[in-house]
Amino acid sequence: MRFIQAIFRGIGQVMFQNNIYSGILFLLGIFYNSWFLGLAALFGTIISTGAAHLLKYPKEDIENGLYGFNGTLTGIAVFLFFELSLTTVIALIVGAIVSTLLMHLLKKYVPPFTAPFVLATWFVMYSLLLVFNFQLVPGSVLSASTFDIFAASSNSFGQVMFQKNVITGLIFLVAILVNNRLMAVYSIYAAVLGSLTGWLFSEPVTGVNAGLMGYNAILCAIALTGKRWSDFLWITIAIPLSTLLNIGLGMTGIITLTAPFVLVTWAILGVKSNMLKFKTS
Repeated sequence: MRFIQAIFRGIGQVMFQNNIYSGILFLLGIFYNSWFLGLAALFGTIISTGAAHLLKYPKEDIENGLYGFNGTLTGIAVFLFFELSLTTVIALIVGAIVSTLLMHLLKKYVPPFTAPFVLATWFVMYSLLLVFNFQLVPGSVLSASTFDIFAASSNSFGQVMFQKNVITGLIFLVAILVNNRLMAVYSIYAAVLGSLTGWLFSEPVTGVNAGLMGYNAILCAIALTGKRWSDFLWITIAIPLSTLLNIGLGMTGIITLTAPFVLVTWAILGVKSNMLKFKTS
C-alpha cells in the first residue's frame, strides 16, 4: 500500500504536490489525453521508485515521491518522441533508473527539481537518435492563426507533462488546487504571463497556443511560491526569463524539456542566497 501511495505522490511531485489525490488527478489527466502516455508515466514512476527501494535510498524520501517524479517525466518523454519498440522500452527503463541515481547525487549539492529527468532523458534520447538512428515521432500541429489566451494557458499546464489538451490542463490545475491554493493562483499567473511573453516575442501562434511558452513558467512559479511580496517579484522575474530561455535554447535545436525552469530557478535561488548573506554580513 505504501508503495502505491509513493507512486501517486511521485506523479504529484512533478508539480511539487506531495499529495496522493493530486497525483491521481495528474494521472487521470494524462490518461484522458492518451492512455498510452498514461501507461508510460505510470511505468516510469514505478521503475524509478522501485530503483530507489532496491538501492536503499532514504525511506521517507521514497514515500514522499521524491524518487518518482523524474521517472514519470522520463517515461512520458520517451514514448512521446519515439515509437514503441523493445529498444525504446529498454531506453525508458534505463532513463528512469538513471534519473533516480542523478536525483540521489544532485540532492547533496543543489535542489534537483527536474534536472535528473532532463539529463537522463537527454542521454537516452540522443543515444536513440545518434547511436541507434531512431527517428522522432512527428508531432501533431494545431491549426491556428490567432492567439488564444485560454487555450495557451490551459495547454501550458498540460505541457508540464507533455500533454497538449485543454481539458487535461484544467484537470492538472485542479490537482494543484486540491493541495495548495496559493500555488494554483501563481501557476495561473505564470501560464498567462508566460504565454503572453511568447506571443509578444513573436513566437509562432501554434506553439504558443499549444502551451509551449508557459509550462516552464508554471514550474518556476510553483517552485518559488511564497506569501511575501518579494516572492511575487521573484516569480514575476522568473516567468519571462524561463520563457525567453526556452525560446533561446529552442533556436539551437536542443530539445529543451524543463531545462529553462531548472536553470532559471537555480539562478534566482542563488541570487536570493547571496543577497541574504550580504544582508547578514
